[in-house]
Parts: sequence; C-alpha cells; structure tokens
Amino acid sequence: MIDSRELREQCAQQLAAAAPRVRQLTAFVGLDGFVDDILRVVDKRESAEKFTAMSTIPQLAQRIGAAAGKSTNLEVVSHMTKLGGNGPIMANALASFGIRVTYLGILGYPNLHPVFQDFAKRAEVHSIAEPGYTDALEFDDGKVMVGKHASLKEVTWSTILARYGKDPFAARLGHADLIGFVNWTMLPYMSDVWDAVLKDVCPSLTGRRRRMFFDLADPEKRTKADIQRALDLIVRFQKHFDVTLGLNEKEANEIAAVLGLPDNAHHVDAITELAGGIAAKLPIDSLVVHPTRYAVAVTNGTTSAIKGLFTQKPKITTGAGDHFNAGFCLGKLLGLDNAQSLLVGVTNSGHYVRTAESPGVEQLAQTLRQWPNEW
Repeated sequence: MIDSRELREQCAQQLAAAAPRVRQLTAFVGLDGFVDDILRVVDKRESAEKFTAMSTIPQLAQRIGAAAGKSTNLEVVSHMTKLGGNGPIMANALASFGIRVTYLGILGYPNLHPVFQDFAKRAEVHSIAEPGYTDALEFDDGKVMVGKHASLKEVTWSTILARYGKDPFAARLGHADLIGFVNWTMLPYMSDVWDAVLKDVCPSLTGRRRRMFFDLADPEKRTKADIQRALDLIVRFQKHFDVTLGLNEKEANEIAAVLGLPDNAHHVDAITELAGGIAAKLPIDSLVVHPTRYAVAVTNGTTSAIKGLFTQKPKITTGAGDHFNAGFCLGKLLGLDNAQSLLVGVTNSGHYVRTAESPGVEQLAQTLRQWPNEW
C-alpha cells in the first residue's frame, strides 16, 4: 500500500496545474435525490443545552437490544439538514472542483426543495419528482441511514421522457466527459432505465469514448438476481464508455458473494485480492474499492492501493464515499494513473469528513501538501 510524500507532492503539482482545464470538463450525473437530516443519538443528557452523544454503533445496538420485551426512548439531535443522495452529493463535489455539471434527479417537483437551491446555483439542475428523505444517525465508527423512499418509485424511463425528454438526455449522454449513474439500490426501476438507455440511446452515440461511473450503494437489501442483472447491464455499457464501478468494503463483499467469490475480506491484502477477483469477473475499464482507511483500484489487471486520510473524529461521514468517487473520477478525467486518482479520491473524502465542506482543486492540492502533519 502506497504512502508516499513524493507522490502526494507530485499529485498536488498536477492538480494545481490542471485547475484551468478542470473548468472545461463536463459531467452528467443522476438520478436520485434526498434531504438528509444529520443526527446524533443522545447517550446522556446533562441539561437542556448539553448532552453526550453515543460514539459508536454498538452503543446504539446495545441500547436497542436491551429494550427487547420492554421499551426504550431514544432522543436524536439534528446536527444539520443538507442535500443528500449519492447523486447530488457526488455532483456537488464535482461542481466544487469547477466541473460544469448537469444533474438530473428527484430534487422536488414541480419546484426544487429549498435544500437544493445552493446546488442549483453551481450546477444545471433538472428535477423530475419529489426527493426522498434520510435520517442519518452518525457515529465515530460509521452511520445508520433510515430512509423514506416513496418518491423513488417515480424514477422511471417514462418519467424521464415526460419530464426531461429523450433528446436532452441523449445530448448530455453523448457529450459529457463523465456520466455518473449512482444509488442503484434505492431506485427500484434503475435497471430498467439503464436497459432503456442501452437500447434507445447508446446505439446512436458517436465520437470519442468517454468515462462512465457506477455506484450501486449498499445492495444488501436487493436480491441476488437483481444485483446480477445490474452488473450485467453495467458491463454492457463498456461497449460505449470506459466504465468504472465503485464499491465500499461492505459492497465489495456483497458483490463478491453474488459472483461466487470469497466474501469475508476485511484487511488490505484480502481486499486487494478481492478487488482483483471482482475485476476479473467484470470486463470493465476499472474496479475501485474504498474502505475508510485506504482505497484499491484495478485497471487491466494492474492493482494499486493507497493509504487514506483517516480521522478518528469526523465532522461528517454521510457523503464521504461520494466525495471519494468524485475525486477518483476527477483524477481519471485529468489522465492521472490509478495510484494518483486514488490519492485524489481519498484526499477529497478526507478533507470533506474533517471540514464538512466540498473542496476545490486548489484546496485539494493544499491538503495533499499538509498531509499528514496538519491533519
């Protein structure tokens, strides 16, 4: 696993030099949208204004488990309300770099939900339905996402055609430098949308090959057959695009189980081996796995692993993976190799969880130079 000051400085120089070029890049991202309420769970309340929050998920599990056969009361305190969903968070991070982003998703219909107004100022936004809602219980060791998903059933190809249009969709798909389809798990008709795009739009594409990114987003609740169909569709897009599939540690093990691979990998050597195994099963351009402390990428049978910018006390964790994905995609768009692209990804994610802000390219370069002494 690479942890090199020389590589970080080299990457910082390349990012700083590429800042003007970044502003010429375009991205087309979709299709979800959530309003996220970031919450802390009260462990002990000391006064009306002061409390101690539960710091770990096992604390919450123990509290809930002890209530079996009885009852319990849980208090949550809102830390912030923000735009959510893998698509909006990733797209917002890309826009913060200076990339010209078009976003298609469910951000409020017929009017945008207020939480997306700032996002709409930095990206071209098109909304086809009301957003979902997520209560994100955050802990130092992870998060528990509780979602309300009724509106996600409206994300269908027919709704896209009626409320956005085939011609605008085909134009964006045919010209954007990066296309991102994310949060497959939460969108029950996403596979049908992908199938329609492959049949109705992709055969007419012309010009250079461009990049396409997929994130399944925790497919545990979907059936093996559903997941296999999604993977098959993702592979079919490789005919038209250079496809990347991004997975976190949990998702990588879930995909491994579907593909008939060992699915209990939890340290860097095992994850690296697992990433290679998944990549061998899926004939796409790149496979990325990003646990919290490092990240691994496989392209053309070559594997790279980079140490992450980890913190024990994150300011926010919801959206960390989406910021990694945005950073990795930025690296790939700029022609960086896998190791450098991974480094941009972990740096973007690390900056975000420490500050709760999406950095620009210059801030990323600065963070690379400060790491690890000042972080």
